[in-house]
Amino acid sequence: MRRFRNHLIGVQQGSRVMFSDFEDDGVMWTGKGPREVRVTLQFDEPFKTVPVIVTALAMFDIDAHTNQRADLSHGNVTETQFDLIFRTWGDTRVARVRADWTAIGEIRAEDEWDLY
Repeated sequence: MRRFRNHLIGVQQGSRVMFSDFEDDGVMWTGKGPREVRVTLQFDEPFKTVPVIVTALAMFDIDAHTNQRADLSHGNVTETQFDLIFRTWGDTRVARVRADWTAIGEIRAEDEWDLY
């Protein structure tokens, strides 16, 4: 369980189209085998400690004639940014994906500062 050490908790939410490969015959739409898209997102302001990230598929446009395989996750989380990661594999053809996300974590007080 994550325990926060202060009473100032920040929440930032966002939504991001990760790719739209059907428009230009990108690899997610035409490719075969393992495929991955990573999008690095910056927070509006830094968190005091590394935040907790929650991700969800908000829109998923996929070819109905292939197997539907999708893996949405996140990684490389720091106080200032994180990566959204979408993966598919096999014969799956994905036209586009939009992911929603929420970051929750400790933030600094306006009068808080470090001496060293």
